[in-house]
Amino acid sequence: MKCIHIITPVKDSIELTLQTVEAIMASGFQTPFTYTVYNDFSTEENTARLKEASEKQGFELVNLAEITDHPSPNYLLVLQMAQQRAIEAEAGLIIVESDVLVKKNTLQALFDGATERIDCGIAAAVTVDEKGEINYPYLFAKGKENQVFPEKKHCSFCCSLLTLNFLKAFDFHQLNPEKNWHDVTISHQSLKEGFKNYLFTTLPVLHQPHGSRPWKQLKYKNPLKYYWLKYTRGLDKI
Repeated sequence: MKCIHIITPVKDSIELTLQTVEAIMASGFQTPFTYTVYNDFSTEENTARLKEASEKQGFELVNLAEITDHPSPNYLLVLQMAQQRAIEAEAGLIIVESDVLVKKNTLQALFDGATERIDCGIAAAVTVDEKGEINYPYLFAKGKENQVFPEKKHCSFCCSLLTLNFLKAFDFHQLNPEKNWHDVTISHQSLKEGFKNYLFTTLPVLHQPHGSRPWKQLKYKNPLKYYWLKYTRGLDKI
């Protein structure tokens, strides 16, 4: 991998998003990187704020409304576009969601850790809460702090690197367009292709779960309503 491509898919949740962007742009890199924010039909006001931030901070802003009329979420399109770009640039692809705050060394260290492991398909940074405790979606990793280990459960794309070798091995156009999110499928496909997915609990990132999709907070506050919305409205297809 010659360089790093970082992407953040965004739909509104502007305050959290701008914090995510600021943390990424303040990161320390020894490897060349580019950062692209994919704006998935945010409001006009929030789109204007993203444009202003891109001009000030130097990241690329892609407004999906200029590319597709498919309603949000357009996560699959973002993944397909980012995969093509990364392969063309011989880059590792890091996905950082808009409710995650990285530390200054997180992204370079994730790239270095993936590079050191020839069999790596996905390298994921563990998520923690404001107290530093491992939180959703990596609750299963509690008790394994300060380690790096292959994980057979799925890796979330809260903050994960997809290696160039894996990107070349599996075309994201094969993913199911009926689904909204593809973390689980891609994680399992990496294993099927003969790679290992590594979880870095040595690289904790602050995660405010579902900050970019507030209705999903119902999963914890009112699970009956969450699952009713999920199935009657076809939301959150994984």
